[in-house]
Amino acid sequence: MADQNTTIFPERHVEYAGFWERFFAAFLDGILLSIISYGLTFAVTGSFFADSLISIPTVINILVYWLYDAFQESSSAQATLGKRALNLKVTNLEIGRISFGQATVRHFAKYLSFLILLIGYLMMLWDSKKQTLHDKTAGTLVSRQENQAS
Repeated sequence: MADQNTTIFPERHVEYAGFWERFFAAFLDGILLSIISYGLTFAVTGSFFADSLISIPTVINILVYWLYDAFQESSSAQATLGKRALNLKVTNLEIGRISFGQATVRHFAKYLSFLILLIGYLMMLWDSKKQTLHDKTAGTLVSRQENQAS
């Protein structure tokens, strides 16, 4: 029987990802997703541009970005390709893998972060865990990957 001072799960040191790391990861993902989204839009409609706010290109764009984020961040890699390039991962508050549902909430909460004049993104600058509004909404953290010992 363990005494009260014994920790069954030792506390792990977590290095939260900074603003510029997250910005560049999102930038890399944006380039990739723009290529995919424009390609699919052209393949489906024969045009690269939407002729109204609610249109096939808009729907394609929303689906591509959502599914990319949700599948990548809830996968065993726990990161989009942009985050992987910068050695970052998305975790739950216990530093575990997030679910597809959490990744979906996180993705769509980014729209709210954007709509309130980007304040939701800037929250990480004064938050102790560097969480944005979409991280807080989904119960997630973005941290640097731990180096694997060989």
